[in-house]
Amino acid sequence: MDLVTFDEFKKLDLRIGKVISVENHPQADKLYIIKIDVGTEVKQSVAGLKPYFTPEQLINKTVAVVANLQPAMLRGMESQVMMLAASAGSEVVLLTPEKPIPAGSKIS
Repeated sequence: MDLVTFDEFKKLDLRIGKVISVENHPQADKLYIIKIDVGTEVKQSVAGLKPYFTPEQLINKTVAVVANLQPAMLRGMESQVMMLAASAGSEVVLLTPEKPIPAGSKIS
């Protein structure tokens, strides 16, 4: 396991995001194009969640995100934010707040 310094960790902008739309990726069977409200703006995530969640399960879900991720092109679509998830074998769960909290709330 690679260790990161506290200063490196502080660079991450961890926030609560709210999923506002989910579309199938036109060029990939396992990817969704997901719009997420991160409080200050709406960002796009390209995520391999199709085998684990239906769009209906994701819409309006509040999730933990890395809001200041450097954008990356995934199968021709820009991904600007990353939802945080945990997996064990074939099970995948999204990290969500315990209680309702507004989109954009900082995770510290």
